[in-house]
Amino acid sequence: MAIKALLFDVFGTLVDWRRSVAREAQAALAPLGIETDWLAFADAWRGQYQPAMDEVRAGRLPFTKLDALHRRNLDVVLDALALDGVDERTRAHLNLAWHRLDAWPDVKPGLHRLRAHFVVAPCSNGNISLMIDLARRNGFPWDAILGAELARDYKPKPIVYRAAIAAMDCAPDEVIMVAAHASDLAAAAKEGLHTAFVERPEEFGPGRAETLGSVGVDYVVPGITALADRLDA
Repeated sequence: MAIKALLFDVFGTLVDWRRSVAREAQAALAPLGIETDWLAFADAWRGQYQPAMDEVRAGRLPFTKLDALHRRNLDVVLDALALDGVDERTRAHLNLAWHRLDAWPDVKPGLHRLRAHFVVAPCSNGNISLMIDLARRNGFPWDAILGAELARDYKPKPIVYRAAIAAMDCAPDEVIMVAAHASDLAAAAKEGLHTAFVERPEEFGPGRAETLGSVGVDYVVPGITALADRLDA
């Protein structure tokens, strides 16, 4: 393989969204006298993620940036918990919790090693400003920011991978898609990309690790530094 570039899923693959969102929710809502299971709150908010993007994928909504979908989803979760009294300022601040997620420990050193040999970029459903904030917070050394906002659609729609490949002037077989989610990798493989599965057993909480199932991939690694090892970076 003459690999030139690596594309990365971000939520779950590079950042620990669950514990980060739980922390941010507690920091925003506990001062209002609200107490709840904060990890369950994060799970409920994330549970609205795919259904909201399905509205765009199916054409029932025009393309809408993830920040706006996250805000709609937050309102749904607060309403379900009978927390409709949370003020607008708090909601707006909490919605940006997704811009303040913490990376898994292996990610920053692994990305820096990989960037010395390959073009590296996110191919995420997150909007560009969200990706910028996560990069600045966690020291991600991106060469570009690609993904849903560029393609005006959401993974795993083929256009998202095709647009990223085209932006880098690469052929599909010159690119590896790196993700902790089998559906993402299966869709990328259909477009001719190589694939690397990153094991993140803590993404969804104890006993809820995602597995590949029947999806075949080129690499299975426990983290980004391990991927750098496999690619001799």
